[in-house]
Amino acid sequence: MTDPATRRVGGFSPYEDEIGFSRAVAAGDFVLVSGCTAWYNGMVQHEGDPYGQALDAFGVAFQALERFGLGREDVVRTRMYLTHVRDTEEVSRAHKHLFDSVRPAATMVVVDGLLDSRMMVEVEVDAHRTGLADRLAALPEGSR
Repeated sequence: MTDPATRRVGGFSPYEDEIGFSRAVAAGDFVLVSGCTAWYNGMVQHEGDPYGQALDAFGVAFQALERFGLGREDVVRTRMYLTHVRDTEEVSRAHKHLFDSVRPAATMVVVDGLLDSRMMVEVEVDAHRTGLADRLAALPEGSR
């Protein structure tokens, strides 16, 4: 049985229906955002540019957080998956640009590949805001 306090939102990834996942899930006072890449309108953006892809991927995550009224200042953990170790510096630079004042817990790992070989970076974020669950529960059913 699904917890009625859990809320899910979709995004625009074609993989959501294929794989069966939500872009983000609010569970209690936390919002967990699924892996995000620089994918827009059926195309990978910033091909060959790990900095640009990281910024766009985090932008997708921020859009999901906004659906719950959260922003980057609410992010408590990030995970970054890179397809090559040479991209560490550029992805780190993007992360610092976005989160230097927030300082979430962060993990960066190098993986063999992502779902599309042009994708160089995939990111996940977890966010927290005290009272979020109560605020979401108070919303009318259609706006959750």
